[in-house]
Amino acid sequence: MSDKSIPMLPWPEEDFSVYGPVEAKPLGKIQAFVGRAMHRNWSMIPHVTHNDEVDITAFEERRKAWNSANPDKKRTLLPALIKGTVALLQEFPQFNISLSADGSKYFQKGYYHVGIAVDVPSGLLVPVLKDCDQKSEDELAAELVAISEKAKTKGLSMAEMSGGCFTLSSLGHIGGTSFSPIINAPEVGILGITKARSLFVPDADGQPVAKLFLPLSLSYDHRVINGADAARFCKAMGDFLAAYEFK
Repeated sequence: MSDKSIPMLPWPEEDFSVYGPVEAKPLGKIQAFVGRAMHRNWSMIPHVTHNDEVDITAFEERRKAWNSANPDKKRTLLPALIKGTVALLQEFPQFNISLSADGSKYFQKGYYHVGIAVDVPSGLLVPVLKDCDQKSEDELAAELVAISEKAKTKGLSMAEMSGGCFTLSSLGHIGGTSFSPIINAPEVGILGITKARSLFVPDADGQPVAKLFLPLSLSYDHRVINGADAARFCKAMGDFLAAYEFK
């Protein structure tokens, strides 16, 4: 049996106009760059996605109570998830590494920079919030609003999108139940968040009670992270949110 690899088929070239009206349009520069990066990341990183749901009933009750008492300083989920990411990177340092290009060694990071995937008209950008362990929830929320607005209007420099340790990608404002986010190399993990949903679960007496669950989709680099790590990471995020106190 030959050990030669079977060459991949070439991309199909078709004249789509034979099927109906078409218009050829150039791919935008940002989308073209993102596409090349995603192709590299998907091709070179052995992805696995762990899907889970965490109970955020108590978190949401406290958040709404805070917002009612502090209408000028309303809280949202994402800054809390950033704080949770920092705590989890500290608890599970294998998620805060990067592999060398040849895969022969890894770099354990002692800083906590979190990327936030932002949907912009021209594609997808990932600004990186630096030193998240040193910032308050107010500071993170303000920086998040400012950098997201800049990404959507003026665009971002490479410096503003570099140095990330881990990325969050939230589709909760749109919907969905789960997805498989692509890791942003040279990071080794990315957490996808979709829309929270109410489910009936049995209480201690076996009676149905409504709880609010947040779906999490954690994609990880299987060269350095295993399934048990991913399951523990998602469970720990649920525990963090369940105990989270707004300040």
